[in-house]
Amino acid sequence: MQFKAIDGGGAEIVQDQQAGALIAECLAAFTGGCVNALYDLGVAFSTGSHGVACDMVEAHKWFNIAASRGHDEAAWCRADISEEMTAREIAEAQRRAREWLGMEGRRAA
Repeated sequence: MQFKAIDGGGAEIVQDQQAGALIAECLAAFTGGCVNALYDLGVAFSTGSHGVACDMVEAHKWFNIAASRGHDEAAWCRADISEEMTAREIAEAQRRAREWLGMEGRRAA
């Protein structure tokens, strides 16, 4: 993992190739009907495993999407990590989840 500077003095996390492969694999599995793949993305982002940088906003997003598809453990994990997040971070995670769900709906149409 490496950091890349962006305008305004902030930084964005650049994932390594292993992370990119995991994300692609999980999204392909979800396209094939595996809701557990979305939960797995939440786990990877919440723990910083498989080359994925730890990012609670992204973890919340994936747990939220998996929970909306009926994954009970994802709902529990989303609630658990929410306790360590600010209201602003939760709002951003929810915005990202809605955005992803909107894009998914457009792809399916």
